[in-house]
Amino acid sequence: MEIGSKMSGHQDVRAPVSQPVRVVQITDCHLGAQAGDLLLGLDTDESLDDVLDTLVANEPSAALLLATGDISNKGATASYTRFLDLVWNKLSLPVGWLAGNHDQAQAMEAIERPNLSYRHVDVANWRIILLDSSVLGEVHGEIRPAEMQRLQTLLSETDKHTLVFVHHQPVPVGSEWMDQYIIRNSEALLSELERRPNVKGLIWGHVHQEFSGSHGDLALYATPSTCIQFKPNEDEFALDDVMPGYRWFDLHDDGHFETGVVRIPRKEYPIEFGSGGY
Repeated sequence: MEIGSKMSGHQDVRAPVSQPVRVVQITDCHLGAQAGDLLLGLDTDESLDDVLDTLVANEPSAALLLATGDISNKGATASYTRFLDLVWNKLSLPVGWLAGNHDQAQAMEAIERPNLSYRHVDVANWRIILLDSSVLGEVHGEIRPAEMQRLQTLLSETDKHTLVFVHHQPVPVGSEWMDQYIIRNSEALLSELERRPNVKGLIWGHVHQEFSGSHGDLALYATPSTCIQFKPNEDEFALDDVMPGYRWFDLHDDGHFETGVVRIPRKEYPIEFGSGGY
């Protein structure tokens, strides 16, 4: 596999078009500035390490790793460099990332490493767009005008099959406490995507749980966190006891794709399940 050079946060990943391209997504790692920092009792370095070990065991043909926000728990620059070190100590993959509401987008964009992208990635006959929905100092999401313009430009300049990744959910997932933090202008985002037949899916993190749906012909997916899991369909904050995990995608040259979630083997983590929030 030949990796293209990084330019303005973009990279090309070349892979054989005769086989589907395997892309893996992790999200909401919530790393601290130092190893061993806890989130509701959970060592988020430990849980990320467990997910990466599962990736190593199950994804030998993966071509790209995507990290869709809340990489950091409090936006510390050290948490981003630690994240990249943790990933690249386990996996020899190019990485694309985007900011979540716990992140500092400017700190992420200031980090320049080979095989790191924060704009978009072209892989075989597909374009993967990394969209920033973070709003400084806020929990909810929004696609700012400049970011919407960037999306429109990236969609207009190619006829490649396209997946769009973002942090916040564009549609309700069924949990009232979490759905108040939806992308505020999601109708405009969905309208832009649904008029583009080459856009096949919109995928996000943020909700710490698995979700699937559709908006017209557009496939919608959310991916579990690599740390704590939120219990689905709860109106108030509640943690689930299912394991951390990741999502995989097989991208076919004709424009269709398959996807699924893999969770780590059962493990007892010291999570504060009775917590009312974080």
